[in-house]
Amino acid sequence: MLPKENRLKKKKDFERVFEKGKTIKGNSLYLKVLKTEEPFMRIGFVVSKKVSLQAVERNKIKRRLRESIKKISIKNKFDAIVIALPKIKKNTFEEIKQDIEETFKKINNV
Repeated sequence: MLPKENRLKKKKDFERVFEKGKTIKGNSLYLKVLKTEEPFMRIGFVVSKKVSLQAVERNKIKRRLRESIKKISIKNKFDAIVIALPKIKKNTFEEIKQDIEETFKKINNV
């Protein structure tokens, strides 16, 4: 689990990132990113019912995404939302981890 200060939790924070953030596309996910003045990066996750109707599968995907992000270090201060696409179900943990790493490398260009 991510530390509390690195979690994006409030509805207004999610809405702000969705409205004003830039979109970065990965193979099986989207990343909405908004630069902030916070001293650290905050991340939220969205895995909708379009990905899977079963909550067990959606939660499994969220756990894999969270674990993949733990290893990434970003120097810039952002609020980010990771949005899973339906094809993420077929990916292994290693494929998800690689996709996250590649997508987060594109942040510096935003």
